[in-house]
Amino acid sequence: MRFWRLPLDAKKYSIPVGELHIIDDRCKGCGYCIEFCPNGVLILSKKFNVKGYHPPEPLPGKEMECVNCNLCQVICPEFAIYSTLKFSKELSEEDIERYNELVRQRRKDFHE
Repeated sequence: MRFWRLPLDAKKYSIPVGELHIIDDRCKGCGYCIEFCPNGVLILSKKFNVKGYHPPEPLPGKEMECVNCNLCQVICPEFAIYSTLKFSKELSEEDIERYNELVRQRRKDFHE
């Protein structure tokens, strides 16, 4: 679905912004959190933990795109990552445009 304008009821809704907490030494580097993050916020870090694995870290500049869905927390077999609600922001026209661009990109990737 594409939005062509800001919905009339946009003031009723807010976008949660999550803060990621990663317990580096508990991580075994499986990458599930990275693979299943709906906004692509995580990458493998270059550093090693005490087990010798690369734990995840937020992509620079994308920390504010975590929507606190807790999918990383649910899917992590080692309970090494979780998110907490940092704050909620109002839906804006920039958010709608970013959503539309994401939909366009996913359609383009699907058809390639």
